[in-house]
Amino acid sequence: MRMDHVTVGGTDLERSEAFYRSLGLRVIVKTDHYLRFECPDGDATFSVDLVDEVGEGEQVTVYFEDDDLDHTCERIRRDGIGFEHPPTDMAWLWREARLRDPDGHRLCIFYGGDARRYPPWRVS
Repeated sequence: MRMDHVTVGGTDLERSEAFYRSLGLRVIVKTDHYLRFECPDGDATFSVDLVDEVGEGEQVTVYFEDDDLDHTCERIRRDGIGFEHPPTDMAWLWREARLRDPDGHRLCIFYGGDARRYPPWRVS
C-alpha cells in the first residue's frame, strides 16, 4: 500500500491555486469545484475541494519533503508567503518550516533525509 494523495477543503480555489503553485506544485486537474496538483518530485498528488467553510478545529498537517529546503523556503518567502517558523533543525533530526495555506491548513515543508524512515530510535 502507498499513499496516493491528500485532499483538503478550500473556500477560494483561485487563491488556493496561486498559493500551491507558489509552493511549486503543478495543476493537473482543474474544474469549478476541484483542483489536483502534481508534486514536483515523486508520484504523490495533492488536491483541493471547494467547500463553503473549512471545519473548525480541523487538525490535518500536510508534509512536503524537499531536498533543497532552505532555497525553496526563500523562494516561497519572496513570493510573499509567511512562515509560522522558518527552516529550523528539529530534535527528531529533520529540518522543517511551518506555514498555513490560505484556508488555515497546517503545512510542513521539511527535509528528513535518512532520518525520515530510519531514525536512530526506529523500532524495527
